[in-house]
Amino acid sequence: MGRYLPLNALRAFESAARHLSFTRAARELNVTQAAVSQQVRVLEERLGTALFKRLPRGLGMTDEGLALMPVLSDAFGRIDAVLRQFEGGHFHEVLTVGVVGTFAVGWLMPRLNRFRAAHPFVELRLLTHNNLVDVAAEGFDCAIRFGDGTWPGMQAAALVAAPLGVLCAPEVAARLRTPRDLGNETLLRSYRVDEWTRWFTAAGIEARAIRGPVFDSSRLMVEAAMQGAGVALAPVCMFERELHAGRLARAFDIEVDTGSYWLTWLKSKRMTPAMQAFKSWIVDQAGT
Repeated sequence: MGRYLPLNALRAFESAARHLSFTRAARELNVTQAAVSQQVRVLEERLGTALFKRLPRGLGMTDEGLALMPVLSDAFGRIDAVLRQFEGGHFHEVLTVGVVGTFAVGWLMPRLNRFRAAHPFVELRLLTHNNLVDVAAEGFDCAIRFGDGTWPGMQAAALVAAPLGVLCAPEVAARLRTPRDLGNETLLRSYRVDEWTRWFTAAGIEARAIRGPVFDSSRLMVEAAMQGAGVALAPVCMFERELHAGRLARAFDIEVDTGSYWLTWLKSKRMTPAMQAFKSWIVDQAGT
């Protein structure tokens, strides 16, 4: 029976139920109050049950109306959301991307206009995270993160290699002659506990005890280093603008490879046109 219910009647009922008023529903739908009342009456006759209680001062809902209303509101809301994607004669698709903050500021933001120019009908929504991200639970279509490219249940495409180097304020760099001089400095740390140990091994010296503050973002850690709070170990390629501007200095040429930046998405998720467009674009940009 539900297949043959008139759409106008369903729409009239949903609006009247939301407003608890035939008059306000008529105003919203740009029809007369009598037309809304008639459409609701048609629907009630087709269903064989009353949906409203006609009260002296307005409308009340019957149990049947209360059961039907949220289903219709959800359905009409979803239809409206899809139809809005066709505004302007083109299909607009929302793409929600989670991105680790260091990559967002250091690499992605300066290139976003290029993506917009190439794909003007993708509505990109960027949400930053600290690399500890649950793509499914947080509603991301895909996520950019730092690591070795292996995450359970995820597909991954390599973007940018990001070896770690020693970064600090220029005045701090001026007093660092050899890696051993770091023993006199505060060493800023990420939540990955072995990064400084691996760097000292690459430098050929014994690792020292590290008790500096811990940051969940390389971007914040390097900002602290620029303000003289200590020495950071961070992906040098994400701070080229600060290095070029002289706000930041690189103390040594020694680097340690602990991971790269990757575009990731759920293996179980069908790739949408917007996801495919973003993947193709960002992989191409990363290779240039």
